[in-house]
Amino acid sequence: MLPFIENDPWLHPVADKIERRYNDYVNTRKWLEKEYESIYNFANVYKYYGLHFDDSDNRWVFREWLPNAKSVFLTGDFNTWDYSSHPLHRLDNGDWEITLDKDEIKHGDRYKLYLRDATGAWTTHLPAYTFYTEQDQKSKDFSAKVYHSVKPFAWSKYRKPVKTLQGQTPFIYEAHIGMAQEKEGIGTYREFADNVLPRISNLGYNTVQIMGIAEHPYYGSFGYHVSNFYAPSSRFGTPDDLRYLVKEAHRLGLTVLLDLVHAHFVENVNEGLNKLDGSDNLYNYQGAAGTHPHWGSKIFDYGKNQVRQFLLSNIRYWMEEFCFDGFRFDGVTSMIYFHRGYIDYFGTYENYFGDGVDNNALIYLALANDLVHEEKHRITIAEEVSGMPGITVATQDGGTGFDYRLSMGIPDFWIKIIKERSDENWVMSELWHVLNDRIWNVPQIAYCESHDQALVGDKTLAFRLMDANMYTAMNIENSNAIVERGMALHKMIRLFTLALGSNGGGYLNFMGNEFGHPEWIDFPREGNGWSCRYARRQWSLADNPLLRYGLLQEFDKAMIALAEEYNPRVMGFPRLLFLNEQDKTIAFSVDESYVFVFNWHTSSSKPDYAIPVPRAGKYSIVLNSDNKEFGGFGRITGKNEYFSFPASDNSAQLKIYNINRAAVVYKLDVQIFAKMEKYA
Repeated sequence: MLPFIENDPWLHPVADKIERRYNDYVNTRKWLEKEYESIYNFANVYKYYGLHFDDSDNRWVFREWLPNAKSVFLTGDFNTWDYSSHPLHRLDNGDWEITLDKDEIKHGDRYKLYLRDATGAWTTHLPAYTFYTEQDQKSKDFSAKVYHSVKPFAWSKYRKPVKTLQGQTPFIYEAHIGMAQEKEGIGTYREFADNVLPRISNLGYNTVQIMGIAEHPYYGSFGYHVSNFYAPSSRFGTPDDLRYLVKEAHRLGLTVLLDLVHAHFVENVNEGLNKLDGSDNLYNYQGAAGTHPHWGSKIFDYGKNQVRQFLLSNIRYWMEEFCFDGFRFDGVTSMIYFHRGYIDYFGTYENYFGDGVDNNALIYLALANDLVHEEKHRITIAEEVSGMPGITVATQDGGTGFDYRLSMGIPDFWIKIIKERSDENWVMSELWHVLNDRIWNVPQIAYCESHDQALVGDKTLAFRLMDANMYTAMNIENSNAIVERGMALHKMIRLFTLALGSNGGGYLNFMGNEFGHPEWIDFPREGNGWSCRYARRQWSLADNPLLRYGLLQEFDKAMIALAEEYNPRVMGFPRLLFLNEQDKTIAFSVDESYVFVFNWHTSSSKPDYAIPVPRAGKYSIVLNSDNKEFGGFGRITGKNEYFSFPASDNSAQLKIYNINRAAVVYKLDVQIFAKMEKYA
């Protein structure tokens, strides 16, 4: 029996189905290794297809897989867009090829495919293996573009990705290059590297997760409707500019993750993979199965060998050519179910092991994780909401092989109770249960809000809590009850999520949310006059000492520093010490050395409040959300040292000032503890 099944009795009734799924994966991998020697070699076709300069023959070679095309030509600047002067000839297995002299095509030239497709129609397309694109600003038309560096980028010092996360908690800063600058315009890779990466490092985050890198025709898709999987978006600069960004991140000690979109591709015909040779099922499933019913995009056929090779090679490309340290796989739930995740309820064997599951997608994801983990320090994260068993189990044990899954239910929970309940009706036992409601052997990335909550049509936590007051009442000299409540809860929610949700896993923040950015994200579009006003981050708000935003940022920085100290990645479940519904107070310990006390009450603060602690000894406050430096009222003063005392049952307790709408963390002084062992 696979360890995955043996360790979970709930899976014993479906052991045969899991074993069958595992055997399909093993047989697929064996076939790859027989034909290509290794999965690494299998994932190497990006060096074969597309336009490459062959140093050995001193010429250019272009190849493309177009099995159903009848005639294929290469056209572009190099032949003044002549549609007939440069025909490709057909090779085996549906491949087409053309060679060009060294000086016949050059760096910067635009080019496209012109072909007679399976239907007999003549069409133009960008190749599937396009490594750089350019969009004409007038026609908005995309062309492939030759990118051949005159001076190759010096990677020798940066070839080995940093190893920040070996055994450490990933504190992830999710970011979008184009909207990361304060200017009302599209930011660049180099601006992000020079202006934003130092901020991320200074805040204490050790990982940056970058969105929207692969080229996409519609900027407002946030990069999730990809057309060219091998082309870093030219909106933000050149491929070498992206390499510069990764190099700078590594120099700062940051791990760099790519937000990888392999769940679907854009339906555009001219720019993308859709109907590339005129057939309806070149890269996607045929017919209705190949179209996402809710996203209007195309679904990859994960069972087709050429599709697996295209996608796995894409992963190797980003790792080798740009030194990314790992990937956050977008839309995993959509990938692994034929219903694309749009059902009311998950959690049954039928849902997880029935006909609705796309086993080809699970096999692909297992192979993808094998490829990424050829180097052990690389990491993968699954955006997976269904709770599919085995997502974070190693492939050799029968799982899919991800290191982490995103805990997507946590932000949904926070938004729900903020929208639907008054503060007085928050239930402490529910808060505790939701933040701990997970299987321990499934490491998760916890977060309060991501880019999803920052988009127009939704709201960030700060905006929900304070709304229009963020524009008028954030001056530090102002007294505003709505702002004071909002700031208090903003800090408490973030610390509560990190302290409970990230144990055994990690934590994620979307850029600007750490200081309560006051505006939603709205990309330039016809409806807003193509304005970038809301597609940017106003860092100056956090830098302005007259405003409260910087105080929220300081708390976030202190919170991350505290978590880094005790390393949630290696912690077990927190231990509940105390829960009082009337006083709206929850106390719990982490590692038996850190005691977290959260008082969610709207008005009740109590002195000499007794709470149990896991060990006797002297405790000191190491983080207090009510400190004035974090925008609080500073109600706890003095040295903030507390000695435990024995309760009637001889357990240890502390007496504290339990202040409302505040979170306070107490740390045990181990040396004193050793002298007071008899009270434990």
